[in-house]
Amino acid sequence: MATIEDVRKLAALARIRVEDSELEKFTSEFDAILAYVGQLEKLELPSAGSEKSALRNVMRKDGEPHESGKYTEKLVKQFPAREGDALSVKQIISHE
Repeated sequence: MATIEDVRKLAALARIRVEDSELEKFTSEFDAILAYVGQLEKLELPSAGSEKSALRNVMRKDGEPHESGKYTEKLVKQFPAREGDALSVKQIISHE
């Protein structure tokens, strides 16, 4: 669990000013962010030493890139939420 002192240190590293009245709110938001990122620990990935590793370097030959927007609609159709032309994601930081 994050402390107010953790938030102060993080703000100093990020070179932002956080008022004392906002520290409690940012502490709870910081905890929510860490919990969200902590979900990555639940992923089961193949080890880097295995023969069938999911990680590999993919290179393409230099040349003309594909035309702009070629894959846009295909990607947008697979996104779970949309607001007009923008893709909508879960809010993890509030700006109140």
